[in-house]
Amino acid sequence: MISVEEAKELIKTNVFPLAIQEINVVDSLNHYLAEQIISAIAVPSFNQSAMDGYAFYFEDRNNPIEIIDEIAAGDTRTIHIKKGEGVRIFTGAKIPSGVDTVVMQELTEVTNNQLIIKDNRLKQGGNVRLKGSQINKGDVALEKGTLLSAAAIGFISALGLTNIKIYQLPKVAIIATGNELVKPGNQLSEGQIYESNTFMLQAALNKLMIQPTVVVVKDNQKETEKAIQQALQNNDLVLLSGGISVGDYDFVKESLANLNVKEVFYKIKQKPGKPLFFGKTNSCYVFALPGNPAAALTCFYQYAYPSINLMIGGNELYLPCLKLPISQQLIKKEGRAIFYKAHTNFKIVTILEGQGSDMLKSFALANCFVYVKTEIELISKDELVDVYLLP
Repeated sequence: MISVEEAKELIKTNVFPLAIQEINVVDSLNHYLAEQIISAIAVPSFNQSAMDGYAFYFEDRNNPIEIIDEIAAGDTRTIHIKKGEGVRIFTGAKIPSGVDTVVMQELTEVTNNQLIIKDNRLKQGGNVRLKGSQINKGDVALEKGTLLSAAAIGFISALGLTNIKIYQLPKVAIIATGNELVKPGNQLSEGQIYESNTFMLQAALNKLMIQPTVVVVKDNQKETEKAIQQALQNNDLVLLSGGISVGDYDFVKESLANLNVKEVFYKIKQKPGKPLFFGKTNSCYVFALPGNPAAALTCFYQYAYPSINLMIGGNELYLPCLKLPISQQLIKKEGRAIFYKAHTNFKIVTILEGQGSDMLKSFALANCFVYVKTEIELISKDELVDVYLLP
C-alpha cells in the first residue's frame, strides 16, 4: 500500500494532456486553453465614455460650456472640440480628441445648449475609460491552461478572436460490476440494491462537460473482461466501480491484468477507498474504484478528478483546499489517512454523521472533505484542518 501523497505524485508523473484542437470560442466553455493568448488590439481601442453625460475640457468645469454635438456609441466621425465647448455623449461612445472628462447627465443643467456642471467632486479624467485600460496591444490576455468560463469567453471575443486552441475533453467509459445491482425504476428482489454509482459518476463528469458511456455487468469473468476491453479500445479514461477487492466474485483486477493494463498503484492507506487501482495502457487510463458509493466518489474527486484536469491541460489539478477551524474534537486511529465528509460555512467546518463508505446521504449534505493525514490521531476543537471544497 502507498500513501495518499504518493498516489497523487504517481498520477502527476503518469498522466499527460490529450491532443490539442481548434474550436470556435463560443463552444469552449469549461475547456482549458492550450495556448497563450496575446491581444492583437487595445481594449478599449479608443478613449470611451463610461456613462451617459457630457464630455468637455476639465479646465472649463466652472464656466458655461457650449454643447455643439451629440455622440452615440458606434459613431465613427472625427469631431473637433475647442476650449469652452463640449458634446452630449452616451455610454461606450468615442470621446473626441483633447476632451478629457465626462460628467454624468444627472449632475448637470443644460439651457439653450449651455452646460452647467453641478458635480463638485468630479475629477479630471472622470468617467472616461482610457484606451488600453483593460489590456494593451501585445499584452498577455490569458495564459495557457486557463479554465474558460463565460467571462473568459466574453473577454476573448472582445479581442476579436473567433477560434482558439484547447485540449480535447477525454472520452470516458463507466463500468459498474455486481450481481446485486438493479436499475432504478425496477422491482427489487431480496438481496438486491439499486445501482447508483454510474448515475453519481456520470453527474460528476457532466459537471466537467464530459458525457460518458455507461455499462453495467454481472460478476462474471468473461463479461467483465469483454466490457473492459471494449472500453479500453474506445476511450481515453475508464472508470470501473466495484469488483476490485479480493472476493471470490471480484474479477476486475484479474481482467485488467489479462488485458495488459499496466498497474501504477493498487491500494492506498486511506479511508474510505483503500482498494483503489490506477493503471494505464498506451492510449487509456484506468481507475478501478471501490464499489461502495461514498468510497467511489471520494476516490473520484481525489484521484480521477485531478487526472482529468491533467488530461485537459488544467493548471489547477485538485479540489480547492482551505485551512479552517474544526467545530469538534476528532479522534482517529493511526495507520490510515481519512477523508471525512463535512460541511463548512467558510468560517468553521463540521464533520457530518454517517461516515460509512456506503453512505451517500451524508455525502449529499456535504460541501467539502476534511483530510486528516495518516500519522495524526487527535485533532482538538478549533484546530485548523485541511478542507477540500467539493464542486
